[in-house]
Amino acid sequence: MKRAILGLGLAAVAVAGCSMTGFKNRSDLVAEPSACVEKRFEVYFADSEARLTESARQAIGMTAAQLQGCDIRKVQVLGLSDARGGAAANQDLSERRAQAVAEALTAAGWPAPVFDVDAAGDTGAETPGGVREPMRRRTEVLIDAVPRR
Repeated sequence: MKRAILGLGLAAVAVAGCSMTGFKNRSDLVAEPSACVEKRFEVYFADSEARLTESARQAIGMTAAQLQGCDIRKVQVLGLSDARGGAAANQDLSERRAQAVAEALTAAGWPAPVFDVDAAGDTGAETPGGVREPMRRRTEVLIDAVPRR
């Protein structure tokens, strides 16, 4: 009988020890991930266009909203185009696409001095088999963001 009581006493101490972790609620254990991290997104354009589509405006707006309260350290914007139209025309189109995205992000409140805006034209737009790649009709955006201190 003494062994049974001693065993129950030790079990009670062990169980009590489990509840003495110092955490009062779930939020003490689980932290929300920070939205202020490196992000990448793409903005797609219609064929031969540099005007932002509604989907592009939504992607830019959602990303800008996600990063509110973050310190935006650098934004790289790279305009791309497909292989149609010749090198000079594609370079111009790529530049206009990149500029349209950069202007939309600046209008959303992002600091213009951190922007690195570039264009690749049609470089790499044609596959070795001579197939044109429509996915090149876009602008790539890379964002370096950290939490504000």
